[in-house]
Amino acid sequence: MDKRLEKQAQNILEKFEFRNIKQEEAEQAVVIEQVCFPPNEACSKKHMVARIAAAEDLFLVAVDKETGKIAAFLNGIATDESCFRDEFFTDATLHNPKGKNVMILGLSVLPEYRGQGLGREIVNQYLQREKARCRQEMVLTCLKEKVDMYKKFGFVDCGMAHSTWGGEDWHEMKYML
Repeated sequence: MDKRLEKQAQNILEKFEFRNIKQEEAEQAVVIEQVCFPPNEACSKKHMVARIAAAEDLFLVAVDKETGKIAAFLNGIATDESCFRDEFFTDATLHNPKGKNVMILGLSVLPEYRGQGLGREIVNQYLQREKARCRQEMVLTCLKEKVDMYKKFGFVDCGMAHSTWGGEDWHEMKYML
């Protein structure tokens, strides 16, 4: 990591606390999701609450130490499946806590916190944490304009996904742990 990125990461670690989400923060997560994603892509309140209840330990939040509010979060569910499917977004019962892979369901960074490296840091911390849990693969889908960003994080573009979530064309990306 170059010196600039090291300094940026250090500043982020000083400004934010990284931890699992708490059940009582579900409402904050719903609002952040609605700010960060268009209506056709955003997780509904019902599904977000169910996801947090089922897979709380697969939500990593970045809390602004000054305000105490969530600035960003990354979430997913564990499974033994290796291909992403749309049902992961809406059916929290598909979560298998002992699953060897994680399907990343969303990275949300509030607009006022973007451009500081917070997205990179939360992805980095998430990958390290799941590697320590002996996961094998991280799988996500993203729009074409986000492919290069995820490549910088170490993900490989596997081409077009089977997902049609929100009526969009998605790329499936994988990270081998």
